[in-house]
Amino acid sequence: MNKRVSGLLMISCLLISMTAACGYEKLSRSSDHDYGSRKAGDAKMLGGKMYGTSSANNPRQHDNAFFEYSNKLSNEVSKLGGVGTAIVMLTDKNAYVGLALDWSAVGTKSAGRTDEQDRSGSSEGVYNHDTGSQRWDNRHLVTPYNSLFTVNDHSMLSPELKQTVAVKVRELAPAVQEVHISANMDFVNELNEYAKEAWMNHSLTPWLQDFNTLVKYQFAGGDIMPQKIKDYDNMRAKQKNGQSIIPTH
Repeated sequence: MNKRVSGLLMISCLLISMTAACGYEKLSRSSDHDYGSRKAGDAKMLGGKMYGTSSANNPRQHDNAFFEYSNKLSNEVSKLGGVGTAIVMLTDKNAYVGLALDWSAVGTKSAGRTDEQDRSGSSEGVYNHDTGSQRWDNRHLVTPYNSLFTVNDHSMLSPELKQTVAVKVRELAPAVQEVHISANMDFVNELNEYAKEAWMNHSLTPWLQDFNTLVKYQFAGGDIMPQKIKDYDNMRAKQKNGQSIIPTH
């Protein structure tokens, strides 16, 4: 083989390798297993921002007229990489997404990674590493110990993750005006309580004002947290003479 042919073969191999490498990098940045690349031209971030407050910035955007649990959207978002489970509520205006993460994808947090959950007890055969308790706290979907992961503030979630979730939601519910996403522990647990009510075919109407208060607190700088459904459940157990304590506001 002469030197010219050998040189051409080497160049061809180099070009193939570079093309394959570029293709792999592009595929990786487009997949739902990498939310951390954040490079120019990232396929997940092309187009307009699909989540959060719109440019209109309507001060009454979270004054929803109704809300409902979406089983389909919850299941579809739960399939995305990095998401352990998702709960999606639809309203007359918006979609609200509660995420519990499983760290099966990289870069789900916008910067760094400080776990809110302590999973050290699993290696010791206990649930709560601090107390040594072997009892799982099954009152909540996510807890501070040995559960899926949460992130306190939605601003700490990767923009790529939120964009990917919002695109999926808008594909299936194109009429929504805004998509709001959080992995806050209290928010996720309360959405799960609303979902339980829906699973039992209970109307969510009595909880509308509390729901609006919750989403304003989470996404619009509200300073009031609503009373939790579990608190009402405790009062319901103590009610007398058939007097209802479920909110009617």
